[in-house]
Amino acid sequence: MVLENAGGATWRSRGEEGLQLSYHWLDARGNAIVWDGLRTAFPRPVPPGGTIDLDVLVDAVRPPGRYVLAFDLVEEYRFWLSVVGVALHEMEVDVLPLIDERRLAAVVHGGPDQRTTAALAAQEEPLVDHEPTVTAHLVSGATPSTDWARLLLDAHAEGWQAVGPAIVPLGGVLERRLDARSLRPWAPGGRNPRFHLPLVLPSLVGEAEPTTHLGLPAYTGDDGLFEGRAVVTLPRRSDRRPT
Repeated sequence: MVLENAGGATWRSRGEEGLQLSYHWLDARGNAIVWDGLRTAFPRPVPPGGTIDLDVLVDAVRPPGRYVLAFDLVEEYRFWLSVVGVALHEMEVDVLPLIDERRLAAVVHGGPDQRTTAALAAQEEPLVDHEPTVTAHLVSGATPSTDWARLLLDAHAEGWQAVGPAIVPLGGVLERRLDARSLRPWAPGGRNPRFHLPLVLPSLVGEAEPTTHLGLPAYTGDDGLFEGRAVVTLPRRSDRRPT
């Protein structure tokens, strides 16, 4: 992106301070959906009348749709230049879904299990066995709710790279207490894009591979959503095959 300094003062960036290029995501009526965009600093001072060519980093807004991307300059910790009368540079942008096809496959760690196979066959949205756009990771004996696949794919289409379901333990008295205590943070509920723990039994876009947390497949990277409405019931610990 080429910028020209049409003002009377030199543009200077000082690390995370000084003048920075940023942006806002607006809806069709001009309402801000995301106000604080990523910052792009100037690698050198830009004098009045000078120009600079920048590689601009932009995070896409969610969910997909048509938006206005409005570029703005910000004097960090002080003010946006648009607030003091400098015009925004606006362009209409069509934000596309992260996945172009709703093709979910499941990897069952620990090997096939009749309970898991039956639960996957009962999904509202059928799974695929080849060329998936999304891969979900389960463990042997886990039984996802019938809307699990649909909710995961909905979240990925919105733009989430990784989605983790809620977990409900099922076991004997002692095992149930142990599971319930350790898995309490993953209890069913709402959606949380700022979940502070790894997403367990995640579904991942592309060829991303899970790590392990509490002996379960897990995702610890950025751009993850906890989808508390999608529920996976786990078998007793003694019934789980090694992952």
